Amino acid sequence: MHKAGARAIRGVILAAVLLLGCRGVLAAAAAEPTHVWPQFRGPGGDGQAVAPGLPLEWRETQNVAWKTPIHDSGWSSPVVWGDQVWMTTALASGRELFAVCVDRASGKVLHDIKVFDIAAPEKINGSNTYASCTPLIEAGRLYVHFGTYGTACLDTADGKILWQRTDIHCDHKEGPGSSLAAVGNLLVFDMDGQDQQYVIALDKATGKTVWQTPRSIDYAPFRIDFRKAYSTPAVVDVAGRTQLVCTGAQGIMGYDALTGKEIWKVRFKGFSQAVRPICWHGLAFFCTDVTTPELWAVRLDGQGEVTRTHIAWKNAQRMPAMASPVLVDDLLYVVNDAGIVSAMDPATGQVLWHEKIRGTFAAAPLYAAGRLYFFGRNGVTTVLAPGREYRVLAVNELPATVLASPAVADNALFLRTKTDLYRIGAK
Repeated sequence: MHKAGARAIRGVILAAVLLLGCRGVLAAAAAEPTHVWPQFRGPGGDGQAVAPGLPLEWRETQNVAWKTPIHDSGWSSPVVWGDQVWMTTALASGRELFAVCVDRASGKVLHDIKVFDIAAPEKINGSNTYASCTPLIEAGRLYVHFGTYGTACLDTADGKILWQRTDIHCDHKEGPGSSLAAVGNLLVFDMDGQDQQYVIALDKATGKTVWQTPRSIDYAPFRIDFRKAYSTPAVVDVAGRTQLVCTGAQGIMGYDALTGKEIWKVRFKGFSQAVRPICWHGLAFFCTDVTTPELWAVRLDGQGEVTRTHIAWKNAQRMPAMASPVLVDDLLYVVNDAGIVSAMDPATGQVLWHEKIRGTFAAAPLYAAGRLYFFGRNGVTTVLAPGREYRVLAVNELPATVLASPAVADNALFLRTKTDLYRIGAK
């Protein structure tokens, strides 16, 4: 596209979306205390942290405050509240599911609680685990989720199980993967399986269902493998109304967070998405597919099916299937599975630069201390300067496998590997 034309389109889109009065969650993220990382991708669910003292460089013998083995297997991200860091783990067989808590300062294991016994777990994808859904934490309460195998609330003081649900089901086929989100007193999550697809909200205090909304797509024409998804809801305020933006197979929907009523819907061809949507100036950014992913931007002010009217742009070049995007200073950054990082104009989808970094990627990137952190499966973390030019600040290596997205608290990085939890920062 001609540069003048691109600038004109960008101006029109920016003017339109700013008129929506839609504010995201960056302000909430900035206001959170630095000892809190309550959910997948942090306070705002967007991979941004208030941590000016986060280290630039580390290795096994440098800037590692502690390293604690975590038994069995899980790719759930750590969550942090006060002095506690929690995560889930599971036997490789899936027959026992746990919640583990370590002390934020020392790395000492404080709680190791078996939450569920599973008599006959289904087989899962070899790169997944039975504990890949990130929990959610708040003052005094931890909410853990293992997909079809169960959801529970624990008292963080003593690990006592306060309520459990084992009747919320779908056939994930590849294993569970969708994480928890929260709106007020509601715990919300996607359940997109081969057999049934819906979004559900539970009362945090009791675990009882407040609403459950089926996906409004006729899945009958699609093979059952093309009916599942593994995304996590995004929470956004649109003109004073809280929406849940939920990616599913073959479509993405916006729901009224308090009632579960569908507000809008966009259709596409794709399934098995793991990317969590993020929102900016009245736009939601999401990926459409696991095999040939495209990144789309959709305007959030629609009503009904808006596939023909509310798609702002699409980009099918080098987009991620696993790692969620991060947006900093009006630039959108993505890393695809092969390790190609792209910096994009979020108003138009134009790629300003793209470069290959070391490794392959599943973990979501992080913005903190004025830097972008990209965590490779091979334990290599590449640190970039945000901006319109590609600039590497550091390359850090650990002898570990990393698929879990990180947590940040107390100017430290909590990075989960295949076998351990690291606290990276000053001792």
